[in-house]
Amino acid sequence: MPARPPGGVGLDLLEIDRLEAALARRPALAQRLFTDGERAYAAGRSRPGQHLAARFCAKEAVAKALELDAWSWQDIEVVSDGGPPRIVLHGPLAGLVGEVAVSLTHSRETAGAVAMVRA
Repeated sequence: MPARPPGGVGLDLLEIDRLEAALARRPALAQRLFTDGERAYAAGRSRPGQHLAARFCAKEAVAKALELDAWSWQDIEVVSDGGPPRIVLHGPLAGLVGEVAVSLTHSRETAGAVAMVRA
């Protein structure tokens, strides 16, 4: 992986119904895009697709902040364990940076996320 400039920022937005429709057409897609923990978190909410969409955006935002060309969806995980969501990097991304801060948001129609690399 090429050297990444410190303090990278990434942003991503997604129409929630697009992800919900894709998951309805191809249920196995959820296993490819999301970790077990992410799917379990979303399954406990009244509209799982809304929360999965925000996590999808977070993964895209992290990839943009890290300037990744190729990466695995399973290597970027959004962990929600009582506090604010946080990013855990796995596989070849583990240890790449000190920390990636993330902020998630969603309305009824749109989900979004911003990620910022902290050295």
